[in-house]
Amino acid sequence: MNSKKGDVKKVVLAYSGGLDTSVIIPWLIENYGCEVIAYTGNIGQEDELEGLEEKALKSGAIKAIIEDIRQEFIEEYVFPTMRAGAMYEQKYLLGTSIARPLLAKRQVEIAEEEGADAVAHGCTGKGNDQVRFELTYIAFNPKLKIISPWREWDIKSREDAIEYAKKRNIPITATTKKIYSLDANIWHMSHEGGNLEDPWSPPDKEAFQLIKVPEDAPDKPTIIEIGFKKGYPVSIDGTEYSSVELIEKLNKLAGENGIGIIDIVENRLVGMKSRGVYETPGGTILYKAHRELESLVTDADTMHFKDSIAPKYAELVYNGKWFTPLREALDSFVNSTQENITGTVKLKLYKGNCTVLGRKSPYSLYREDFATFGKEDVYDQKDAEGFINLFGLPLKVRSLLEMEGFKKTDYKAPNYSKFKRD
Repeated sequence: MNSKKGDVKKVVLAYSGGLDTSVIIPWLIENYGCEVIAYTGNIGQEDELEGLEEKALKSGAIKAIIEDIRQEFIEEYVFPTMRAGAMYEQKYLLGTSIARPLLAKRQVEIAEEEGADAVAHGCTGKGNDQVRFELTYIAFNPKLKIISPWREWDIKSREDAIEYAKKRNIPITATTKKIYSLDANIWHMSHEGGNLEDPWSPPDKEAFQLIKVPEDAPDKPTIIEIGFKKGYPVSIDGTEYSSVELIEKLNKLAGENGIGIIDIVENRLVGMKSRGVYETPGGTILYKAHRELESLVTDADTMHFKDSIAPKYAELVYNGKWFTPLREALDSFVNSTQENITGTVKLKLYKGNCTVLGRKSPYSLYREDFATFGKEDVYDQKDAEGFINLFGLPLKVRSLLEMEGFKKTDYKAPNYSKFKRD
């Protein structure tokens, strides 16, 4: 769906101010002869936002739009994913993946508001983000032209991009000596590239920006209580916070105690493996606490089925299929399971570990009088005999047949080799 270069008059660029998008502004102007609007969604990048508008304008953009969408990001993207228990390949809490659909959706909306005829992004042709952005563009306005410079230009490496920027006096922070691909938001920070491209090479201690390495964490544990209402985290130690404040506070608590670092070799959608190191401090705590509350409140069949769909939910998010009927349908199911997920979970944070100390809920299905071995008026142990006989009936029938002479080993598979073609 790439455009012809003469057709584009105005482009809305997903602008981070990093190396790639800093170079893309002048590249679009030089190669498409178009106007560029730089769009930045504040999803918690913090220091990366400083001076961004001025930088975009100096790079050639006619307008720079920066808006705070942290609350929408957390409440409509992060929390639904957490409530679903979605983790990609059992480890990755999807910090980058969840953010892309929201940013791309806002790009499309701004393109329509500003009369732009194209959208652009700085994702490489080897990664997953290009898919996440472009599937969202298509979902909301398939008539917009899509420009992906990394699939078009002659720049082949980050070193080339640095040289390109220097020739045009574009301020950048990346260097040829230490090049890391970072993605930061209020939910996480990812690290890729550089020495991390060797899966045998450990990440540098200095790379971590949100979390202390466990060795440097305090020797004294931190005890906290997290309160939930209908599966949404709402309080810490009895004090209610806004969604943004709650994540910020949990990030600080977890980060100080060395919690939330994962190192993963993941399977990218485009078919290759990549190594990533992720910092998700507050998110790691929330996943743990939410799961523990569910274990107290949710019945076995519902919980086990919900567990079975969590990997599919994670796969949809990872693959950029946020705005799809299936993801929406799964959310409907998840929402119904969260009606009674209200209560409190007590946690101990200590040197990289998050340990559950207790959980309570007015909707708890755990009953001490049911679980105890001493009260026959609630649970008659004699009833177990009939249950076991019925539950084990298939095993009993099979065993009786074997005793009467039928053995599994009596059956031999036919020799199919004689039917094989030459």
